Amino acid sequence: QLQLVESGGGLVQPGGSLRLSCAASGFSRFTFDYYAIGWFRQAPGKEREGVSCISMGGDYTNYADSVKGRFTISRDNAKNTVYLQMNSLKPEDTAVYYCAADQTPRGCPVIYDYWGQGTQVTVSS
Repeated sequence: QLQLVESGGGLVQPGGSLRLSCAASGFSRFTFDYYAIGWFRQAPGKEREGVSCISMGGDYTNYADSVKGRFTISRDNAKNTVYLQMNSLKPEDTAVYYCAADQTPRGCPVIYDYWGQGTQVTVSS
């Protein structure tokens, strides 16, 4: 069973930066490079929203309009890890951030079967 663990969250001032990590383990038939990875977030009282995703080969990425130009997703398949570099953080970025994984031959999946437990990001002065 594929397992995902997020880390790197915390409290940061507006304008600051954080780098989230999503570490995968528990591979059975397919190794990490067979999975596309997505980042999602959920703020209190709001629905979960997609933030970014990266294809299994890393050649395709996409971003929510709200984070374009500020967030960068990347992956290191040798370390079974995907990163989300978050710069110029705003209070409205405050949320629990989750990573998710699933397989798709190209691009990013519509539905993800595997989810991490989340990491809290708080942007406040």
